[in-house]
Amino acid sequence: MRQTLKRPTAQARVKAARNKHMLWGGLGVLGLLTTLAASGMARAADHENIISSHGYNFYGELTYPADYPHFDYVNPDAPQGGEISIAAVGTFDSMNPYARQGRAHAFSVFMYESLLGDAPAGGAAPADTYGEYYCLLCERLEYPEDRSWVVFYMRPEARFSDGTPVTAHDIAFSHNLLLDQGLKSYADAVRKLIPKVEVLDDHTIKFYFADGVSRRSLIEQVGGVPAWSKKWYEETGAKLNESRLDISPGSGAYMVENVDISRRIVLKRNPDYWGNDLPFNVGRFNFDRLRLEIFGDSAAAFEAFKAGEYTFRLEGDSRKWATQYNFPKVQSGAVVQEELRNGAPPAATGIVFNLGSEVLQDRRVREAVALGYNFEWTNESLQNGLFDQRASFSQDTPVMAKGAPEGVELELLQSLGDLVPEEMLTEPARVPHTSNEETLRDRRNLRKAMSLLDEAGWEVGDDGLRRNADGDVLKLNYLFNSASSPTLTGVMENFVANVSSMGIDITFERVDPSQYTARERDRDYDLLYDQYPAFIGTGTGLSQRFGSEDAAFSLFNPAGIASPLVDALINVSLDAQTVEEEEAAMRALDRALRHEFIMIPMGYAPNHWVAYYDMYEYPDVIPPYNLGYLDFWWMNEEKAAELRASGALR
Repeated sequence: MRQTLKRPTAQARVKAARNKHMLWGGLGVLGLLTTLAASGMARAADHENIISSHGYNFYGELTYPADYPHFDYVNPDAPQGGEISIAAVGTFDSMNPYARQGRAHAFSVFMYESLLGDAPAGGAAPADTYGEYYCLLCERLEYPEDRSWVVFYMRPEARFSDGTPVTAHDIAFSHNLLLDQGLKSYADAVRKLIPKVEVLDDHTIKFYFADGVSRRSLIEQVGGVPAWSKKWYEETGAKLNESRLDISPGSGAYMVENVDISRRIVLKRNPDYWGNDLPFNVGRFNFDRLRLEIFGDSAAAFEAFKAGEYTFRLEGDSRKWATQYNFPKVQSGAVVQEELRNGAPPAATGIVFNLGSEVLQDRRVREAVALGYNFEWTNESLQNGLFDQRASFSQDTPVMAKGAPEGVELELLQSLGDLVPEEMLTEPARVPHTSNEETLRDRRNLRKAMSLLDEAGWEVGDDGLRRNADGDVLKLNYLFNSASSPTLTGVMENFVANVSSMGIDITFERVDPSQYTARERDRDYDLLYDQYPAFIGTGTGLSQRFGSEDAAFSLFNPAGIASPLVDALINVSLDAQTVEEEEAAMRALDRALRHEFIMIPMGYAPNHWVAYYDMYEYPDVIPPYNLGYLDFWWMNEEKAAELRASGALR
């Protein structure tokens, strides 16, 4: 039978919009209830309904119908041409981000597409919906109601940049390559969930899903595998687990023009890009060239922007944003400085505790160390008061835990019995401590920290250092990336000074980006400035981020958290069948992670801070989940010519 789905009412769209938020990185994760404007088809086969669609959402609802002309937020008439250039700080030595060895930039993945499309470097596309996925390399997909398998019907016209067709054989090869040579935590998880892939013909591929596992994230997981050329890998003998500069041809809008790994990476638009006119791509990929300039430190990068060596800057340094954008080109209007809406919850950024460190396994020590961070003073004195304090892994979303649990969430937590500490059932969700903004060293907090350390058995000796009963000094190593901004470095130096004043022998070790990446992968640190992606919907990616099974080695879990309670809540969320159940599980997960106390939460900027030479334009409304400057912005050539004529641009 054929089912025609109606466009949602205004009330339904408002409700859906209220529930939209973002999760990026790792395995794809499904979202909450979103708006509906889709057509679908079901047919009876072997006594089960087979759903056929141009896209996928777990709840069966899609904002864009099968005949959508383009995404709502793009400018379909945007001119194509010109160049946008950005900067990166640090050192890079690879164009393969899928290996543990080497350090690659996001520009190394822009060339690749998947069956279900996304934005460059895995950003949201479409950027105005959550948990919705639309066909790119595929024309449609089919799956049964129980989601025990999925079949993708691919576009025969899809081509790699070398002109060879993208086939189901390439997709199967890419899937298996990730399992055989990819990251262990990824491969171990996927093998258990996806036991078999079958190429039905050159342009049809079927994935089978394991019995007894949650169906969450599986279809978008296999639909998000990057398409690599089987022919290129077989002819070159290249491996996915090795650091290298040469890369396989991709099927995307851009291809590599030049790589000087210490200076710049340049991508150019493929003039023969097969998908240029697809509705998925209308109004997107408007620049002829994407250029990345590489600098050794943030100061050099900023001076280069002022000189016009690159043309777009996403600022992350609050002090710089507040005090250093008064140079002549800003004053003349040649450079635009503005804040743009960010509709996504902030990443869970902060000082991460390595829970594998013996001394940090004592929660009292972690609590004491955290009291050395004074957000209020730091924000006012070093960050110009521009940050908000983050408390949650789902900050300011419908699933952010607030107050004591109640309703469905409370019932869920009570059902888990002894896994849930009593205080989690009766007390408000954990929030960061407050500090005196008038002074860096909040004596009240430091006294509390001292008491916690005494209680934990670390007493102060005659030399001012804390020792345990065996005479061992309480030592901590804080690993820090030397390419970080001066403002962030200053924030951390003051934090370390406060921790040191407690009698802790803490080393603030600044290393270059290559060493930092290697030691982060080996978990060679006690403390680390890092982040977890924000979440609002469930999915198997949560297990890679927070699950016990991969905790010892997962690159996506820098704290190494391994909590039976967190595992149980992830499993409950994966089994949720309604939005209400999913929201309750996500809220409980946020509450549990905050209770486990794996990191000291830092502040976040509620908006995007951008500066660019006044030749770039963007749609009237920036979508909530992707700023899109490398995706759906465009160049105004007349403005660019004026900038060049005035000498503002080189």
